Amino acid sequence: MRLRISIRNLALLLTLMITRPAWPAKSTLPELPDPGRASMSKDKQEQLGLRTAAEVYKQMPVLPDSNPVSQYVQQLGRKLTTVVPAQYSWPYQFHVVQQTDINAFALPGGPIFINIGTINAAENEAQLAGVIAHEMSHVYMQHSAKQAPKQEWANVLGALGGLLGGTAGDLAKMGIQFGAGTFLMRYSRQDEAQADAVGAIIMYKAGYNPREMAVFFQNLEKVVGNGGPQFLSDHPNPGNRVQAVDREIADWPPRQYLASSPGFLQVKPQSQGIPAYSAQQIAAGAKSGQWALQNQKSGAIPEDVQRAAPAATAAPSSTEISNVNYQDVEPAAQFKSFQGDDFSISYPANWQAATGQNSATFAPAAAVGQNAIAYGVIVSSAQNVDSSSVNDATQGLIQNLEETNPGLRVYDSPRKIQVAGREGLSTMLAGNSPIKQRNQSVPERDWLITLTRPEGGMMHLVFIAPEDRFSQLQPTYQKMLDSLQVK
Repeated sequence: MRLRISIRNLALLLTLMITRPAWPAKSTLPELPDPGRASMSKDKQEQLGLRTAAEVYKQMPVLPDSNPVSQYVQQLGRKLTTVVPAQYSWPYQFHVVQQTDINAFALPGGPIFINIGTINAAENEAQLAGVIAHEMSHVYMQHSAKQAPKQEWANVLGALGGLLGGTAGDLAKMGIQFGAGTFLMRYSRQDEAQADAVGAIIMYKAGYNPREMAVFFQNLEKVVGNGGPQFLSDHPNPGNRVQAVDREIADWPPRQYLASSPGFLQVKPQSQGIPAYSAQQIAAGAKSGQWALQNQKSGAIPEDVQRAAPAATAAPSSTEISNVNYQDVEPAAQFKSFQGDDFSISYPANWQAATGQNSATFAPAAAVGQNAIAYGVIVSSAQNVDSSSVNDATQGLIQNLEETNPGLRVYDSPRKIQVAGREGLSTMLAGNSPIKQRNQSVPERDWLITLTRPEGGMMHLVFIAPEDRFSQLQPTYQKMLDSLQVK
């Protein structure tokens, strides 16, 4: 009897061992997450990415796609894109910037730029793949586009004697700024941690050890000079990158990883032989138009970028305007009506209207430069700004303006007014005009109007003119303000 029971128990034990694992299975295949949604549409992000790329080709020397180093980076990038699900993919592009600094950046909609210095600093192909996968993840998760609600006020920041609407306004809204030889992306540490996690999945699926990405970033912290600090300032360290990636991949099934390739070993010396420039040299070349001309001659500018912004690649950007005669900007007595999505306003018939995302600009053609405005009006909505207090929102906006526009100050403190039947504030600001006289900026007066929107959020108007002409423009500006209707 005991023998039969023992045999029966043994049989039961064997059955359990066959049908069930001896311990819970830990290995799980990683899957890319749902990236969520951004307030900016996919088409808008792609268009903005191409328009921004046009600025890159004015600001920086970029290798043409025919260069073997570019072809290698593009081949590596395409390998990584094959693991991204079609419903979440973007029209990724991969380009190489002739810059010595270790850096890389991704633009909305897919364009990605890798510095020569990054290729030279990578110890193997896996590390370079990690940088590219990290940048792809910023696009995948739409980090820049998701910044837009947090930066709603930014579309007016450049209006005061600086950048105006269009590409520049949208870039500022998304936390993208031009720097000395680089684009500065306003990523949070949470964004960086998320890009590390998503980039690790992309690397794993493509056959690379995700830990190499974290090791590369960790090595940058030990670099003195040579662009290491620049990369880390653009990509704030979320902390314990290697440990975080180790935790992320701990439960993933083991696999054979690709450390490097013949292509990487071949391209490394080639990249080291390509002329590369410091951030200071690149900034100087951008100012003189050197890179715009070089990129045009070398055929580096992709056709879709040229189609998206053909005029933007022709000359260096400028925030200066030659002195203009008042007769060229004097507003007509007749007015035209403008109908926007959430407001309407009248403006002088001889001025022009231009629209951007959540904004519109009304100005005489002679007073508008490529990236600047000397006379005119900007109307902009900020849907995600707390409108519980017009005063608090206005103070926050003014503080932001002062921080981002050197020389700007409050000339006349905010006072209460009624605008379009709603409570508002009127603030007079003083700053520097983009108009130059004897290489000096002339003083500028900026009349800021802020008011609440019926469905929440804020609206602001900025009336701009050189200080010595503002009194002549003020009756026209008051007439425009009186015509404003908020929907």
